[in-house]
Amino acid sequence: MTAPAPTAPALTVEGLVAEYTTGRRGRRAQTVRAVSGVGLVIPRGTTLGLVGETGCGKSTLGRCLVRLVDPAAGRIMLFDTDVTAAGRRELAAVRRRIQFVFQDPYASLNPRLTVHAALAEPLRIHGLHRGRENERVRELLELVGLDPAHAHRHPHQFSGGQRQRIGIARALAVEPEVLVLDEPVSALDVSVQAGVINLLEDLQQELGLTYLFVAHDLSVVRQISDRVAVMYLGRIVEQGPVDTLFNRPRHPYTQALLSAVPIPDPRLQRARRRIVLDGDLPSPLAPPSGCRFRTRCWKAQDVCAETTPALAEQGEGPLAEQGESPLTEPSHGHLAACHFPDAPPPAPQGEPKEVTAP
Repeated sequence: MTAPAPTAPALTVEGLVAEYTTGRRGRRAQTVRAVSGVGLVIPRGTTLGLVGETGCGKSTLGRCLVRLVDPAAGRIMLFDTDVTAAGRRELAAVRRRIQFVFQDPYASLNPRLTVHAALAEPLRIHGLHRGRENERVRELLELVGLDPAHAHRHPHQFSGGQRQRIGIARALAVEPEVLVLDEPVSALDVSVQAGVINLLEDLQQELGLTYLFVAHDLSVVRQISDRVAVMYLGRIVEQGPVDTLFNRPRHPYTQALLSAVPIPDPRLQRARRRIVLDGDLPSPLAPPSGCRFRTRCWKAQDVCAETTPALAEQGEGPLAEQGESPLTEPSHGHLAACHFPDAPPPAPQGEPKEVTAP
């Protein structure tokens, strides 16, 4: 069989919907639509960063991709395999090709098992490396920068960063092609984060891996991603090449998120404008009609309540106030779901230079 082209999509998501049923209130159960009609394409060997506020549905989306959560509608294609249609037997083969790395490595590892046993378990389940499990465990520990001599230890005997490396090693045990990383560095110190991010980049180069990197830290996302998708209340509101999206954001939600990212230069940090959003994230039980961001958006007009904006191709737009040089690449593949992407941000009002969106 001919190998797929290097840029062929590793993952294609079409119209994905995921729902939860909440506890009963009186006699009526309530349904929460955590993911609402999401579409994504991740080319092979690249990283898509997925960002958004807590509760926007990004972790649920990641869990759907490996069928830890069964989608209510839509389709997930892993190369040429329809993940959503896979039965129990087919899922075993699917999960050899796509693995999940959890946010909390300690919770994802059995505290009663040694690291050796934890890494050998997926090999036994999938019938891999029979007769050379010990050798494979040593290879995995060396691959993630840990000492194979410590394989007899239990998870509590390792630091948080080391445990996350063990979690990555466990995911790599079955030799997957795609990793879904659910905020893998959010619980780590900054210096430890850098080591794990560098490890992931090295592994991608060495093994040709494809990543969906779920995070809320935009600085980390910018470092590791090729493309970025911004999620709000279950929907993708903007996506594009990382430099294009960071320098020329088109959706007001993206603009607000990026305005809060610290700039290392104190002079630029003091001079920048902040866009401070009023209100909290609306309840997913009763999302706003039309554009879901309109209740917090300074651009909102009547049409925003009546019609849901399509995720459409965007022009370059104005350069973001981030102290960056102008882009040298076109904004090809830059999409945003906004009726008024060209409307300017609200004018600053006094000092400090913060802007509250009405």
